[in-house]
Amino acid sequence: MKRDAAPMPPKANMRDDDVIASITENEETRTPLRRRKAHIRESNEAHLLACAEAVFAERGLDGASTAMIAERAGLPKANVHYYFPTKLALYRRVLEDLFEDWHRAADTFECSDDPVEAIGGYVRAKMELSRRRPLGSKVWASEIIHGAEHMEDILTERVKPWLDSRVKVIDNWIARGLLAPVNPRTLMYMIWATTQHYADFDAQIRALKGKRALTQKSFEATTEEVVQLVIRACGAVSPAAQHEEGADPSR
Repeated sequence: MKRDAAPMPPKANMRDDDVIASITENEETRTPLRRRKAHIRESNEAHLLACAEAVFAERGLDGASTAMIAERAGLPKANVHYYFPTKLALYRRVLEDLFEDWHRAADTFECSDDPVEAIGGYVRAKMELSRRRPLGSKVWASEIIHGAEHMEDILTERVKPWLDSRVKVIDNWIARGLLAPVNPRTLMYMIWATTQHYADFDAQIRALKGKRALTQKSFEATTEEVVQLVIRACGAVSPAAQHEEGADPSR
């Protein structure tokens, strides 16, 4: 589920996914109806999550309310409670959804056994998420700064196993001489800190650049600079390059 920051929309008419125009109940119509209801529900939830993400980023959990989120979404408050019974349930859903995006960004570790490709792809994906979902990153950072009271289980039950699996991959690269003998967790923390900086501290970046946000072109150039810095910092080399360097020149 991908979302950008949600602007204040005009008043909308969210359709209740349980209230669909009556149709003939037979096998040919039930399946399309279920699909339509599922699509409506997914669309409604995505809209509410995007609006909630923006409000939580601006106000924090304590300062936000379901009424504010409903107003941002252009909907009655009852519609918010239909999908998310409490403010905390909605807040946790925002955090979980952002983690899923970050989780998918690390698929590069499974897609390539080349640390240059895998780490570089991961950094690029994380940078793109900082560009596309800066508000979600701010919500996550704020929750961590305030002690992670509402997401400790997410950290221990989901983030930790996910990180541990990446540590094993990095350790394997180190053992094969494809990476410098770095601490895998330190490397991952450095990647998180660097990539998320462009979301969490975008106001500082704008101020230091003269109040101008990075254009997409300059953001892409910055991304490649970050990729190269990380690759050099961890001493990553491709298996093919390692093979060429270790080959007998007389052959």
